[in-house]
Amino acid sequence: MNQDPHSINADLHCHSFYSDGTLAPAVLVQRAKANGVDLMALTDHDELGGLAEAAEAAADLGIRFVPGVEVSVSWGGETLHIVGLGVDPDSPELVAGLAGVRSGRDARAREIGEQLAAVGHAGAYEGAAAMAGNAGLVSRTHFARWLVERGACDDVRAVFLKYLVPGRPGYVPHHWSRLSEAVNWIRAAGGVAVLAHPARYRVGELALTTMLEEFRTVGGTAIEVASGSHTRDQVRRFARIAAAEGFEASRGSDFHSPIESHADLGYAPVLPDSVVPVWHRW
Repeated sequence: MNQDPHSINADLHCHSFYSDGTLAPAVLVQRAKANGVDLMALTDHDELGGLAEAAEAAADLGIRFVPGVEVSVSWGGETLHIVGLGVDPDSPELVAGLAGVRSGRDARAREIGEQLAAVGHAGAYEGAAAMAGNAGLVSRTHFARWLVERGACDDVRAVFLKYLVPGRPGYVPHHWSRLSEAVNWIRAAGGVAVLAHPARYRVGELALTTMLEEFRTVGGTAIEVASGSHTRDQVRRFARIAAAEGFEASRGSDFHSPIESHADLGYAPVLPDSVVPVWHRW
């Protein structure tokens, strides 16, 4: 008898130090195993480098593993994140697309460093780069950790509010990939496109409806209904939307760090029975 997908502890969204997480891929898998995760995906930002290590560790520990990625998208003045699940890490289209996104990240990081230096934080780029496990992917989170380490703020959240959001020194807008491009790369790699943590986007009801319509039109399949950053009410809201609009539902902690993350691996809210889990495919 096939197992009910709702009974599986699936975590299909987390990050290693190949992007802005703090743990090695194998250590992430070990933590997932200790937390009772049955099925997991590593979804580093615009980066595939940690997948082989994570897959090997998962095979050793008996965890089912889905290769993934989280692609940065510019849409309507917002930065959206599209998770690709079940992707082929050797897909030429996906590899080339992500390389283009990462090249823009470095230029943005250097400009952030210049802006922070102008307000008294000299060496910010170098400090953030030293925090990054992947020298080609220095993110705002790495700047935030560096500023916390030097005592500029008490925690990463405080750094973002003071320096790294619109209207603050250190905020540098950037144009990422288009929604259609990101979904096409994921689909070309044999993957399923998932709209990550939809409650985090600062859009009204009309814009959200438009976003979801466009996402479906370009080939999007699922919504991350259960995220580590979603409240119970938000889980119920996006479960209703997924069921009404014909999207499958995903679940992920969006785990980055034992200290910083809203939820640990395997501890995102449970999906309601009213939705179809995207992981029924695996």
